[in-house]
Amino acid sequence: MAAVEHAAPLAERKGVWLSVHLGDEPLTADVDPRRVERIVRNLVSNAVEHAEDKPVEVTLAGDGHAVAVVVRDHGVGMTVDEVQHVFDRFWRADPARARTSGGTGLGLAISLEDAHLHGGWLEAWGRPARGASFRLTLPRRAGIRLQSSPLPLVTEPTPHRGLGPDWSASAPVVEDVDGTIGPADLPSVTGGIPVVVVPTDAGADDAPLGLREVR
Repeated sequence: MAAVEHAAPLAERKGVWLSVHLGDEPLTADVDPRRVERIVRNLVSNAVEHAEDKPVEVTLAGDGHAVAVVVRDHGVGMTVDEVQHVFDRFWRADPARARTSGGTGLGLAISLEDAHLHGGWLEAWGRPARGASFRLTLPRRAGIRLQSSPLPLVTEPTPHRGLGPDWSASAPVVEDVDGTIGPADLPSVTGGIPVVVVPTDAGADDAPLGLREVR
């Protein structure tokens, strides 16, 4: 994965274990590879920056309708307010925090726009001192309306990756109106996008039903 290779030198300098978990079968999707690589590169670089010497895990999976990438770190994390603003343009959780790679505060905002252009989702979750997780979900084919993601937004870390025995991401969970499951104290955040609605039993020659805004 080119985006991970791009972040590997930064991870090495910061002493961060960077691992990639791929499915058994190759995944394909109708996407703009330049934009998608830019999204993942930004997510991985941000995760390494805020990992605080703890591991960063990149997981890729897919199903018949969607492909997803989850980038998970176990570092500084985010508060409720920070999660709510993480995709705002020019916003930073801590402007005083030293960064290795610089940045303008536009990376996540641009990533969200790139996800929207694909009819996809970009979601964020975090807990202070327990890390952050970002999930990119994209439809396999143009015109598919996403109903779910092949990967959970929040996952426990892979064992034996440098985390102490007391580490846990566990928290009370609630089900959002859209079916997203997440910790009750820090809900996931994503943007609303217009996408084409395609019925699940539509044939190849059926026309799209129209447009609907997903939030």
